[in-house]
Amino acid sequence: MVVEEHLRAIAERDGNVGAFRRVRAEEAVAEARAVQEREDLAELPLAGVPIAVKDTVPVRGEAVRHGSAATPDAPAAGDHPVVARLREAGAVVVGITNVPELCLAGFSDSVYGVTRNPWNLERTPGGSSGGSAAAVAAGMVPLAHGTDGLGSLRIPAACCGIVSIKPGTGVLPPPEPDWHGLSENGPLATTVADLALALAVMSGDMSLATPGETESLRVGESIDDYPGGLTTSEPVRLKVAVAPRPLPPGFAVDGEFQEAVNGAARLLGEAGHTVVEHDVRLPVWTGTAAVATWFALAREDAAGLDRRRLERRTRALARAGRILGALRWDGARGRDRWRAHGADQWFGDADVLVTPTLATAPPRAERWGHRGLLGNARANLTYAPATAAWNMAGWPAMTVPYGRHSTGLPIGVQLVAAPGGETQLLTLAAQLEAAAPWPRHAPLT
Repeated sequence: MVVEEHLRAIAERDGNVGAFRRVRAEEAVAEARAVQEREDLAELPLAGVPIAVKDTVPVRGEAVRHGSAATPDAPAAGDHPVVARLREAGAVVVGITNVPELCLAGFSDSVYGVTRNPWNLERTPGGSSGGSAAAVAAGMVPLAHGTDGLGSLRIPAACCGIVSIKPGTGVLPPPEPDWHGLSENGPLATTVADLALALAVMSGDMSLATPGETESLRVGESIDDYPGGLTTSEPVRLKVAVAPRPLPPGFAVDGEFQEAVNGAARLLGEAGHTVVEHDVRLPVWTGTAAVATWFALAREDAAGLDRRRLERRTRALARAGRILGALRWDGARGRDRWRAHGADQWFGDADVLVTPTLATAPPRAERWGHRGLLGNARANLTYAPATAAWNMAGWPAMTVPYGRHSTGLPIGVQLVAAPGGETQLLTLAAQLEAAAPWPRHAPLT
């Protein structure tokens, strides 16, 4: 069966990649057999499809460790609503994926191991959904769940050459903690059609799967063969703003990443969309609000946990959050300002914005959790500063692979839309995929 095939792939590949904290081999086989016995099998959109779940939401019978030795190890009594919807649709949870401690970094190392990028095992797959992204990119699962609080779906998807979407506020039940409304659940996949189907199932709104009809995936078929239903020939004409250097002054973007953004914009123009330049940089205060928020979240999430069991990085981030909190600088004012009107004013009258997902190539895969504040802050802010603004806004955003960097790693371009624009993003992503298809999996496989 499909689940057993993917469990074999995990056994063969995960020793090098380190995507999983826990592989549910026996449980997954039993669950797959139970799916085959369901009376509604023919109607299940994800019948027998293996999925991985990030170590941030409850999966019945599994502990939620958030990548930490300091968190409780008691098994969850039930599934998070998003996991429940995936299982109701026929998906089978084959494992729990690795994250950095408390999901506070753009890497995926923790006490449970160092997760590596399938494209280059010396590089990080990003974070904090790096285990999920690596599992998909390495062909160990066709779909994975992740969460995105400051870019934690888009960053690793861009690192690993796959697609992911952070939906806007209210589309999916959020994770807990939801980081003051910043964090959203979302899927990772190798194709836009698969991504759209997973988002539809997770949201409970199958209209997100496709503008047309959605067919069910049958047991015995691989999701790699599932055609989905996104119709890229729909006569959609949008105004697309291209911003190859959107970051506040002081932040640089790799020239090859800028070229990828311009190339993607050209393809969208050739597809019939109106493409305009957006050369205004994000305000400096959005960056300071995002950094203050990062530190404040570390302070909040570490509170009540045994400090002796926390990693050096977590302790340092939480300490910075406490110091800034005493000065009443936690990013809340900037977040509120950006969400209320700042994002809309800066975005302008475009339908979709195209930017780089990352600013530089992913750093090395190391035990960043053993380092202090300055090393982690420098690395995170240098390579992944382009995503947090859209968590603060609560707007949908996604990443799409577009070409290869001179390092050999994939390049991701970020698509952003105003609230309610998930279908617009998926449609444009499908057009980019049709015009410039990417490898389904890393060469490791």
